[in-house]
Amino acid sequence: MSDMTLRQWLLTDEPTSRRHARLSSLYKGWLTLRSNSMAMVGLAILVGLVLTAVFASIIAPHDPFVQDLSSRLLPIGAEGHLLGTDSLGRDILSRLIYGARITLYIVALVALIAPVAGLLVGTVAGYAGGWADVILMRITDIFLAFPRLVLALAFVAALGAGIENAVLAISLTAWPPYARMARAETLTIRSTDYINAIRLQGAGPLRIITRHIWPLCVSSLIVRVTLDMAGIILAAAGLGFLGLGAQPPSPEWGAMISEGRRFILDHWWVATVPGLAIFTVSLAFNLLGDGLRDALDPKDGGQ
Repeated sequence: MSDMTLRQWLLTDEPTSRRHARLSSLYKGWLTLRSNSMAMVGLAILVGLVLTAVFASIIAPHDPFVQDLSSRLLPIGAEGHLLGTDSLGRDILSRLIYGARITLYIVALVALIAPVAGLLVGTVAGYAGGWADVILMRITDIFLAFPRLVLALAFVAALGAGIENAVLAISLTAWPPYARMARAETLTIRSTDYINAIRLQGAGPLRIITRHIWPLCVSSLIVRVTLDMAGIILAAAGLGFLGLGAQPPSPEWGAMISEGRRFILDHWWVATVPGLAIFTVSLAFNLLGDGLRDALDPKDGGQ
């Protein structure tokens, strides 16, 4: 190590340990991702979104909840309001900034629930086979038969309006694609010599699934999750638009569009600005997802 730079150590084709091989693979993946300029644009937007959410109380020029009817529907740039005000005189820029917290909250929770549930169902179905596979996959097909937003609306109607119920509803509609992907990966992996050797060493099904099959599914899962984030944001915004997501006076972007649609002809900025925010963040996730697919998915020749 003393005779090599860190870069040379990470780029070697002959790793000296498992840790060395893992770090080398991660670094090569980062180099592939960094060479994709559009993916880096998406990453920069998302990093900016996270920083905006973390430092919202410092960045926001006004209190997002304070109403001032004397300043209602001010145009962009008027009286110190860079993006104007809404029908209750609240600063739109401040509400956008605080709304970033709600967006990240929804994205983080769904990203923790749906992929894990799908990975569990898919790997169990693929490894166990037989009746377990048939039953789990038919349940998955039932969920896939309904449009995601329609199914989410049904769940929210049953659970009640609110951001937590919206997250649960979106998660319940988002897991089936991950299950099918994990099952396909597991069917390919379970018959390999690598898994057969582990089975001959006495490893049980639980150990094989959690310690050897799950890690091999992670890269495809990360790519799929990143690409699905745009759809999740749109679903959350759709529920907010219909009044079934975050409840007033929460500055949720979908709810902001719903409020502004009444003034779309005369005061276009009230609905357009949060709509552009949703578009920008969704585009950023898609750009980053494409870059991660190139970097992580060996079938696409990323590495």
